[in-house]
Amino acid sequence: MGGFAIGTTEFSAMSLLPYFSKALGIDAPTAGHVISAYALGVVVGAPTIAVVGARLPRRTLLMGLMLVFALGNLASALAPSYRWMLAFRFLSGLPHGAYFGVASLVAASMVEQHRRTQAVARMFTGLTVATVVGVPVAYAIGEYIGWRWGFALVAVLAIATVALVWRFVPSTPADRTSSPLRELGALRRPQVWLTLGVGAIGFGGIFAVYTYLATTLVAVTGVSASVVPFVLAIFGAGMFGGTLVCAWAADRALMPAAGATLAWTLVCLLLYHVAAQSIWTMAPICFLIGTGIGLGTIMQTRLMDVAGDAQTLAAALNHSAFNTANALGPLLAGFALAAGFGWTSVGWVGAALAVGGLVIWAISWKMDSRIAAA
Repeated sequence: MGGFAIGTTEFSAMSLLPYFSKALGIDAPTAGHVISAYALGVVVGAPTIAVVGARLPRRTLLMGLMLVFALGNLASALAPSYRWMLAFRFLSGLPHGAYFGVASLVAASMVEQHRRTQAVARMFTGLTVATVVGVPVAYAIGEYIGWRWGFALVAVLAIATVALVWRFVPSTPADRTSSPLRELGALRRPQVWLTLGVGAIGFGGIFAVYTYLATTLVAVTGVSASVVPFVLAIFGAGMFGGTLVCAWAADRALMPAAGATLAWTLVCLLLYHVAAQSIWTMAPICFLIGTGIGLGTIMQTRLMDVAGDAQTLAAALNHSAFNTANALGPLLAGFALAAGFGWTSVGWVGAALAVGGLVIWAISWKMDSRIAAA
């Protein structure tokens, strides 16, 4: 439920942009800063909250984070101006990364060692289901009732999450040995940085395509605007399936699964240019590209393995990397579009980012081999 709420607000804000930009009296490019403000909140909030809240009981921390998330989205629904909207979206983004990081640790702690990634993946399915169900519902609410109700819906989902966490998440005592300095110790570990690099670069290709998918479908594939939501749902279905399959593979061979996922994503992105010419090839390739999102759960478990006793910060930083990719992919794809390479060039940009992720992954795996040999 928490992942569903977060995914709904993160992705639906893009579809609600035309409505709140008009209501707040700003143009679309300026309204795009509202999206960036949320992402900035994620990047800033994930490490800060993880360090400060490391000694709190995890159930208490999860409930507190969701309460702040509910407050930020309710405030967004009531925002009277563009500047207030910026502030409230930044506030909404602050709990995002820390929530997923702590929830991942809780999920992993409730199962056997060899099922950790699958437990984390089940928690993440809320995020992927949001792309199939939550985003279209929020878009419909924005179109037929009003954009403010789209953000209010997320606030209701967040309150429901607080109740569910209180009811179902086991109460465990706080780790009194934890401290901000111990958590910051994760940043001294090269493997932590390499893992974050894989996510920040390797993930970027998926976002490069997803951001401009609607326009590509209309301008290149030649479908009507009414078909776009169905293809976006197909993309989301790929995310859902990929999250579960990649987690299953990672629990058997984590680093090989990460490399295979990146290589798979690279091949799919290379086919995007050709597939975009017809809806009958575009829909399947969107599903297949979407499966690459499963890399997120693999990297989450990888961070648990390399972070030592600084688990909370490392787990939260995975979502800072994720949102870095969310900014980097569209930015580089935008440069290609501005240079006149055409809408399908985003696939080539995405492929280049996947190659970058593979290079960092290879360095990390090689370092593991050297340590094991020593």
